[in-house]
Amino acid sequence: MSREEDQKVLVYDPNVCSGCLYCMVVCSYTHYGEVNLEKAHLEVLRDPFNENRFINVHCAHCQDPFCQAACPVEPKAIEKDPETGFVTINPILCIGCKSCNFACPISIPHFDDYLKVSVKCDACKGDFLCAKYCSTGALKIVTRREALERVKYESS
Repeated sequence: MSREEDQKVLVYDPNVCSGCLYCMVVCSYTHYGEVNLEKAHLEVLRDPFNENRFINVHCAHCQDPFCQAACPVEPKAIEKDPETGFVTINPILCIGCKSCNFACPISIPHFDDYLKVSVKCDACKGDFLCAKYCSTGALKIVTRREALERVKYESS
């Protein structure tokens, strides 16, 4: 059994991101079989305060996910795997109410108009293809402990 602090999470370094969008291409192709940036489960945005930098908005697979708490379905359509820490949406159980979309502080779950359910990052079942194929290394896979240490270091 994995301890929570040893679970894998995705971290982003804006100092090395080139804004190539390849993470979005890989994500949309992996999940939908097509290159469609609107279907990617993460997003690369230009930093509004520095036009030469980018921001990558992606699911943090939160320790206490607001999206899961907001889900009105019982059993929950959104589950957090206690072993991996991955927060996933079961499309069979999802009723498309969009509660999770609004509850997430960074608006990660998004509504798929074709499937009529909310969708979000599933960490490619632990493979994190966005990070695997990130040509600059801006996306990295680290333990939750390492991610929290980075936040503490960067905020001090």
